[in-house]
Amino acid sequence: MTVLITGISSKLGRLVAKELLAREHEVVGIDRRPWGDAPEGVEVLQTDIRKRPAEDIFRTRRPTAVVHMATVTHLMQRSADRFRVNLQGTRAVVQHCDTYGVEQLVFVGRHTYYGAAPDSPLYHTEDEPPMGLASFPELADLVAADLYAGSALWRFPKLSTAVLRVCYVLGPSKHGTLAAYLRGPRVPTVLGFDPLFQFIHENDAARAIASSLEAKLRGVFNVSGPPPTPLSVVIEQTGRSAVPVPAGIVNMALGRFGLPRLPKGAIDHIKYPIVIESGPFREAASFTHNFDEDQTMRDFRNAR
Repeated sequence: MTVLITGISSKLGRLVAKELLAREHEVVGIDRRPWGDAPEGVEVLQTDIRKRPAEDIFRTRRPTAVVHMATVTHLMQRSADRFRVNLQGTRAVVQHCDTYGVEQLVFVGRHTYYGAAPDSPLYHTEDEPPMGLASFPELADLVAADLYAGSALWRFPKLSTAVLRVCYVLGPSKHGTLAAYLRGPRVPTVLGFDPLFQFIHENDAARAIASSLEAKLRGVFNVSGPPPTPLSVVIEQTGRSAVPVPAGIVNMALGRFGLPRLPKGAIDHIKYPIVIESGPFREAASFTHNFDEDQTMRDFRNAR
C-alpha cells in the first residue's frame, strides 16, 4: 500500500520509512526539513503540512494510509509556532484524510500526554485523562492534538484511526526528549526523587508504528518497550553523572553549571514517573520488543 508519512525527515520518521520500505510498501513523505539522502523508493516533498502543496500530495497520490508524525514533542521547545504546528497541522491531516479517502490514519503521540503528578497511578491506561497541565501548560498543544486525532474515531467512522501514545524513544541517533535530557555529561535530578523512566529502542518504535498499520488498528493504544528503569540507573548506564539538586533551587540551577535548561513544568517529569500499560497494543499488533533496557541504553551510550 501507499503510506504517506508527515514529519518523515525526523530521526524516527526516517526509521519508520525504512521499516515500511522493508515491508514492501510505497512511501511518500512530507516535511519542512530536507532529507537529502532518502533511500530509493521514498519520495519526499519539502513543505509545511498546513500548506496547499501538502494537500496536493493527498489529492494526486491518494495514499492508502497516513502516519502523522509532524508534531513538536520536545519538552524544551517553546517556539511561538509550536501550537500551530501541533494542533493546526493535525487538523489539516485529519481533514485531508477524510476528503481524499484515506483508509487508515496513525497519529504518533507521546506518553507525556498523561502528565507527571504526585497523585497519578503508577500504570496509566488509555482511558485516563491528561493530568498536570496546570503546572506544565507547555504540554497543552500536544494534548490538544492527541484529543483532536482521537475525535476522528467518531467524527470520521470510515477512517480507521489509531492514536499511539509512545513512551520515550532512545537509541543511537541520540534524538528525542529523553536523549536531550541525557545529552550532557552531568544530568540534573531532584534531590530525594528517583522516578521510573520508561523507554523503547528507536528501532522497536519504528517497528511498532509499522505493525500498527499492518494490523489495521483502530482506537487509542499505549506503546512501550522493556520494563521501566529508575532514573538513577538510566543516568549511570548511559555513562552520565547525576547532579542531585534540592527542589527549592532546581529552577535556578538549570541552564547553569553545565546543566540543561528545562521549562519549569518539566521538573515534575524528573520527579514523578509516567509509566504506561501497553498490553492491549502488544496483543492487537502482535508486537514484541527486540531490544531490552540494557541494550537500548548501551546503544545510546556507545553511539558517536
